[in-house]
Amino acid sequence: MADNVTERAAKAAGMISALFLVSRILGFIRENLSGRLFNRFETDAFIAAFIIPDTMYYLLVGGALSAAFIPIFTEYLAKGDEEEGWKVASTFINITALLLIIFTVFGMIFARGVALWEAPSFPEDKMLLLVKLTRVMFPAVCFTALAGLIGGVLNSYRHFLAPALGPVFYNIAIISGAFWLGPRRGIMGMAAGVVGGAVGNFLIQILFLRKVGGRQFRFAYIDLNNSGFRRMLRLMVPALVGLSATQANLWITNVMASSLPEGSITALRFANRLIQLPIGIFAAGIAMAFFPLLSGLVAEKKMNSFKDTLSLSLRSIFFLMLPAAIGLMVLREPIIKFLFEGQKFTSRDTALTAYALFFYSTALFAHAAILMLPRAFYALQDTVTPVLVSVFSVLTSIALNWIFLKYTGLGVGGFALSFSIMGLINMLFLMEILRRKIGGIRGYGIVKSFIKAMAASLIMGAAVSLIMKFSAYVSGGIGLTGHWEAALTVVLGMAVGMAAYFGTAWFLKMDELAMVIRLVKGKLLSRKVG
Repeated sequence: MADNVTERAAKAAGMISALFLVSRILGFIRENLSGRLFNRFETDAFIAAFIIPDTMYYLLVGGALSAAFIPIFTEYLAKGDEEEGWKVASTFINITALLLIIFTVFGMIFARGVALWEAPSFPEDKMLLLVKLTRVMFPAVCFTALAGLIGGVLNSYRHFLAPALGPVFYNIAIISGAFWLGPRRGIMGMAAGVVGGAVGNFLIQILFLRKVGGRQFRFAYIDLNNSGFRRMLRLMVPALVGLSATQANLWITNVMASSLPEGSITALRFANRLIQLPIGIFAAGIAMAFFPLLSGLVAEKKMNSFKDTLSLSLRSIFFLMLPAAIGLMVLREPIIKFLFEGQKFTSRDTALTAYALFFYSTALFAHAAILMLPRAFYALQDTVTPVLVSVFSVLTSIALNWIFLKYTGLGVGGFALSFSIMGLINMLFLMEILRRKIGGIRGYGIVKSFIKAMAASLIMGAAVSLIMKFSAYVSGGIGLTGHWEAALTVVLGMAVGMAAYFGTAWFLKMDELAMVIRLVKGKLLSRKVG
């Protein structure tokens, strides 16, 4: 693959990762406030109320956008037929907006029925709070999904700033709602922040859209007979089926967890958020930046470059995610104690969340890889294969959830373990099918890089374990306790861990170090990407 292509994608991934890092930090401030300011009665209901908005977001943005919109819209741009591309985009966005408005109105009217689907085992007082939260936050569905679709247009133009900036504002609004309205309105203040953040995210996308040709968008324009729009539908439907299965798994997990002791839903949510931190910062940035590039290479029929680009993206993801997984497993308790414990988030909550985090971390790298792998199929305009694999892995996860809940005492750990197994199955099947489909994915290089990264990660884990003992000794000697002790352990652990990992990677002569350097350059030179 040409150096300029790699450099461009790496800079884009670096800029996206930098903003995602800010967004994720704000997200943890948000979770910290929710854990500290509100009790588990309130946070369980708040998280359950997010099931439907999250489902709609992932169906539309993850399905319609990734599987159908970006590949086809990018194809029009690559062929120089921008005007026709905007006709297709206008039809797609206008129809989606209309359906979202209808869905939002019905969701607010029938919030009680929606709440019964979200957490049927809640007691009545908790259910009443869930109904109120669901009704207040439902309008966020419309604005968040539309922001994602418009962000897809920007990504097709290789403009990544606004789609990555929107979530930053979104989290700031939720934090403001919790901090300023929470003392007076309780958890409802945080819900108001969700709606305000969704509206702000949408407006940011609209503002930047004008800079890349947004004036060509046609309001109220709908052409159901447009061939490009029909192609989008054909590609989108299978992806929606696959993502529906994934969201059904999350929904069923939430339903099952509502029968566990209070705080279980919150523990699963917080633990999942922790594994999403490295995924969101690095893997999501790599996937977002490389996806339009993969789509363009397919349109230009440059399959060797396609394979090289895909291999580089996967190797880079594994290189960054394996040490992140080991680090989270080793440092799980001090991390959670430092981030969340205090006020209404007790040591019991810390232990329960850390327990779930251990099982979630076992396949962190797999869930990061399946941000990229389905996009490779979408770039090839194959949306059926990822669906079949997703449905199979989800059905396996649901079965395991039931088995772990009924026949083991794993509790929240069982749900986290089934989630990890699902990710491994999904990743392995997608990689093998893709290898056969395109005649190889540079698999030898991927496996070789994976083994080296795992070896370096295990060495890093051993070093972090030793530094934890040293930190405990130092803390005892100078009288540090609580958050200060946890903070010292996390800081020392991360510093020593990074030094051990990158030092070992350098000793093993891992090529992926160069990609990490490009990611850093991308953060420093992000102005050239936007």
